Amino acid sequence: MQHPFTHVATVPVDPRRARVHEEGWQSWSPSGAYALDAAPYRPTNANWATVCYRPGVTVPAGVFQGEGLLALAPKGEDGPVVVCAAVDPLRSVPSIRLELHEDRAQISADGKVDFYSYLGPGGIQGALADWADSLGLAAPRPAPTVWCSWYEYFTAVTEDDVHENLRAMDTLDLPVDVVQIDDGYQRALGDWLTLSGRFRSRAGIADAIRARGRRAGIWTAPFLVDPSSELAAGHPDWLVASADGGFAHAGHNWGHDLRVLDTTHPEAAAYLTDVFRTLRAEGYDYFKVDFLYAGALDGVRHDRTADPLTAYRSGIELIRAAIGPESYLLGCGAPILPSLGLFDAMRVSPDTAPHRRPEADDYSQPGQDPAEFTGAGRQWQHGRLWVNDPDCLMARPAVQTRERWAAHVEATGGLMASSDRLLSLDEWGVRTTRRLLSGGE
Repeated sequence: MQHPFTHVATVPVDPRRARVHEEGWQSWSPSGAYALDAAPYRPTNANWATVCYRPGVTVPAGVFQGEGLLALAPKGEDGPVVVCAAVDPLRSVPSIRLELHEDRAQISADGKVDFYSYLGPGGIQGALADWADSLGLAAPRPAPTVWCSWYEYFTAVTEDDVHENLRAMDTLDLPVDVVQIDDGYQRALGDWLTLSGRFRSRAGIADAIRARGRRAGIWTAPFLVDPSSELAAGHPDWLVASADGGFAHAGHNWGHDLRVLDTTHPEAAAYLTDVFRTLRAEGYDYFKVDFLYAGALDGVRHDRTADPLTAYRSGIELIRAAIGPESYLLGCGAPILPSLGLFDAMRVSPDTAPHRRPEADDYSQPGQDPAEFTGAGRQWQHGRLWVNDPDCLMARPAVQTRERWAAHVEATGGLMASSDRLLSLDEWGVRTTRRLLSGGE
């Protein structure tokens, strides 16, 4: 439930030249700069509002709204910028609104914020980078290069697919540091240590990857639980409850209404710790943790004193403790500001896709256009908050506008990951994949 909004500032603007940056709630929430006569991207149905935006928060028509962060260039990008930011983003992320009244921008917020002017170079991106620098976070570690199974095989990936691509990396001389198995190896969300019928041995794959001089990586969605899983059936008390006595709802995906693991429950926390310790012991040291918004959803938890953001951060800290400081941790679908200081790398956009436009007219949904819009809008985060993950390179001939997508991935300078069946690449695809994984050399 949103709190009342109070006035923060009134700023004179040039309505024709001014630009306003909305910072979205999580990785997939549209974020970027708009002209004041533009209509910002909003969810097109209730499910996407839960899965890709800030749940329970609506924005009136004709209003710009940033979650914890909003920046305004009142005279255009070549002039000063005003920044309105959460005072303590790890504990409270107020919504910040901008409404235009003729040549005045009225800024309001539903919580404590700082408001100041930035007079340096770089326009809105420069102002946001300056705010990020003021946080004093340690510089992130460089990212390894990655091959990821997702955008070629999706949930149908098999163990043999992984082995084929592992061999192809040698054949094609591709500088891949990490071979990351994505969604599809597990039987169900929540039953992370139980394999699907398409996989024989998780430890065996890790051994094979490491035997070829590469690192083993794996995907999980640690806070999501499939209602048909053994975990849900055997331990309903490990799930976040709703106020009406049912289960907190994490949206509809994979054909199910998803539930949320309550990591404030000691037994659920011990289970999740065991999952990640087991994966680490099997040789995995690169972890993509996905759909993390679920850990910050409202609900009734075992620890009634833990607010959603505290529960979220403690859940990620539990994972980090289990995998050790040397492992690489990539967040995705994660609340942006509440994740400060927790990750090595962060997905900063919606999913890409082999097509440009999302099927729905919703820029939180998969597509190259929405991934480019938000990825570019969050470029200021790279190297300051974490290594930006612009999402995977797809260079196979079947991908629409693959040249444009590759140029976007390269321009970010962030995490470089290939997600093709490598033997399907043509000469351009092999050359481009090798070049981007080599750092553009």
